Formats: sequence, structure tokens, C-alpha cells
Amino acid sequence: MTYLRMNIWVFQSFLLLMKCSLLVLTIEAAVQEKAETAIPVATESPPEGNTTFIDGTTWCVAHPGVSQIDLQNALDWACGLGMADCSAIQNGGPCFDPDTLLSHASYAFNVYYQQNGNSDIACNFGGTATLTKNNPSYDKCIYATSGSVGSSAPPLPKHSPSFIWWKLAGTLLLLYLGR
Repeated sequence: MTYLRMNIWVFQSFLLLMKCSLLVLTIEAAVQEKAETAIPVATESPPEGNTTFIDGTTWCVAHPGVSQIDLQNALDWACGLGMADCSAIQNGGPCFDPDTLLSHASYAFNVYYQQNGNSDIACNFGGTATLTKNNPSYDKCIYATSGSVGSSAPPLPKHSPSFIWWKLAGTLLLLYLGR
């Protein structure tokens, strides 16, 4: 009887993990849907950089006029789950000044865009970003181009929360089968 109770407990635990995974996927979809519905409002422009056209090179920058909340959410995602290296926009970094949301988001969006193959989809951020052929670099703040990102170290793997739930479920199943 104890073996049967343990099997029931393991099965119930597995079902709970699956429900949590579905909840995470639902939340991810809701966040993505919210991020895609930006309401434009007036904001400050990013600093003017070198506007020399470099044939075929594009940068991804924050779109002036989007909501500050949507821009902050997109910046948080780029530097968090998006795994963009945002150290240059930290206090004391070469791209910290000007200390504006638009400037910091532009830098982070471009890092993500360059790390992810310069595809149009990698420069969306829920409608808060746009592509430009004008190099936004200024002073000591150098915006990456496709050849300058990821050359020193391999990219980190990107795992969604749902992947972690599935890994946890698999581990639980392996523990169960090992008994």
C-alpha cells in the first residue's frame, strides 16, 4: 500500500509541475502580448552620434515616442532574460551618460540585436525599437556591429522558465524511476 501511495504522490507532483509549466507559458504569452501594444508618448531623443552611413551596417535603437513603462520593460527584458551585456550602461560605464532611459535602452537593444544575427525580429522589443543605418556611437560609447559581438566568448544558452520546469519534471521522473 505504501508503494501505491508513493506512486500517487509522484504522479500528483508531476501533474502540479505540468500545471505550473502551463501557467508560466500563459504568463509569458500575456507579457509578450502586453509588450507588443505600446502606446506612443513624447520622450527625449537619444544622443546624436556619428551619422556616417556604413554600407550594409544597421543598429537597433529605442524608438523615440514610446511609453516609458514599455521602454523600461523592454530594457529589463533585454538585460535580463535577453542576456544582453548591459555592463556599459551601468554607473561608471562608457555608455552610462547620458543617463536616460532612451539612451540606455538603445544600447541594450543594439547589443541584443547584434548577438542575435541582425534579424528584424531581434529589433522589435514590443514595438519600442527601430533599425537605423546611422551609427549611434558617441564619445567612448561604441555601439556593437555584427562582427564585434560574441567574438571573445561563446554565447550563453538561453532558457525560458518553461524549460526549467520541464527539466525539473524530468529530474523528478528520473528520481521516481530510480527507486
